[in-house]
Amino acid sequence: MPDLTQEQITKEVMDLHQVINQKFNYEMKYIRPPKGEFSEKTLQICNKLGYKTVMWSFAYQDWEENKQPDETASKKKILDNLHNGEIMLLHGNSKTNTNILDSIIKESKNMGYEFKSLDEFE
Repeated sequence: MPDLTQEQITKEVMDLHQVINQKFNYEMKYIRPPKGEFSEKTLQICNKLGYKTVMWSFAYQDWEENKQPDETASKKKILDNLHNGEIMLLHGNSKTNTNILDSIIKESKNMGYEFKSLDEFE
């Protein structure tokens, strides 16, 4: 987004907002910059549009559909890096994540972690 104009950023964000609202009846209020790339300009524009920018505190290379990571190694990496207040970035297009997510959630809860929405942290 940093390379886009103010008009392009506004259009991208608001087009996404509209689609999410129409499909899921949900009013978006948080935004994660694509690829984690942002600038003061993008932060200011998103803030003026009513969004709070939220980054992640854990991510791993799971986004390439044709280069999916090993499920056992991925699960270990995720569980070994759990921490309080974590915002975990797992890409929805990852078959690995789809296959291990249920066990990740169960094992995390067994370790004493809770899952909460961003609204519960404000």
